[in-house]
Amino acid sequence: MANMLYIMGFLALSCSLALASDPSPLQDFCVAAPNGQVFVNGQFCKDPKHVTENDFFFSGLNKPGNTANPLGSKVTPVNVAQIPGLNTLGISAARIDFAPYGLNPPHIHPRGTEILTVLEGTLFVGFVTSNTENRLVTKVLQKGDVFVFPQGLIHFQRNAGYGNAVAIAALSSQNPGLITVANSVFGSKPPIADDVLAKAFQVDKSVVDHLQSQFWMDN
Repeated sequence: MANMLYIMGFLALSCSLALASDPSPLQDFCVAAPNGQVFVNGQFCKDPKHVTENDFFFSGLNKPGNTANPLGSKVTPVNVAQIPGLNTLGISAARIDFAPYGLNPPHIHPRGTEILTVLEGTLFVGFVTSNTENRLVTKVLQKGDVFVFPQGLIHFQRNAGYGNAVAIAALSSQNPGLITVANSVFGSKPPIADDVLAKAFQVDKSVVDHLQSQFWMDN
């Protein structure tokens, strides 16, 4: 009996320690500031006494982004860089504009799941599951449709209509990050050795050299 009580007590203590975490911030907010006394989640906290309504505000998401670029799309982010009050709150947003046939190219958000809502137009969207299945999951979205891109998976959106298209994305991170696949692979600085990429993609080095010579842009 003594041994059983000892084991039960040990398990109870272990469970209480395992659950002793902070699932949410322990203060109302931690507005990001260039400098401050407290450093939380990659940002300094502004003195709460100096916080204003503008720390939680962004204006201009109603304005179309400039899609006059090789991709034919433009992302207008609204993350902690635009709204300092998002710091520690684990959420952000973006507006994505598409010219006809415009593309938001294959990319990854390493720190956030994305949920996309189409406001205007028609979008062909998809994501690829992880190795080894690498299954492509796609859907054609119309105005009012919603689609989810799981965190860390390669995904894309393409305008499948004849006119402009607009979507709003919400992401489960104040700073979800962005890795555009083509930019990262062929536009790294310094460049990845062409023999490495030639073997990885099973192509001739001249193909890799051509791709690395291109101008790779973020939208």
